[in-house]
Amino acid sequence: MNHLADLKRVIRDLHQAEARYLESVTVREIFKGKVVWDGVVEVFHLTGHPKTDRIYAWAHETDDPSNPKRYVTVLHIPPVVSPETAVRAAIIQEHKSRAKSN
Repeated sequence: MNHLADLKRVIRDLHQAEARYLESVTVREIFKGKVVWDGVVEVFHLTGHPKTDRIYAWAHETDDPSNPKRYVTVLHIPPVVSPETAVRAAIIQEHKSRAKSN
């Protein structure tokens, strides 16, 4: 499968909605002068979701050989209103998850 097809499958499985690709947006997130995220966010139109008609998605490699790729999806629901705010929300959520596990 290709990258976009993988993301569409993940979106369908997680959100029970169909996704149609709209665009790819390069996002670089800098915090305190350091790059904390640099990548491409795929933007999709959603059909069948009760709260929104847009979603942001991307994948990245992990250090876990049993699960080498992690998929991230963020719904377009304020305060998430752009690919950039989707990345920020995902970073914050990941930070909170790490804090809870420590």
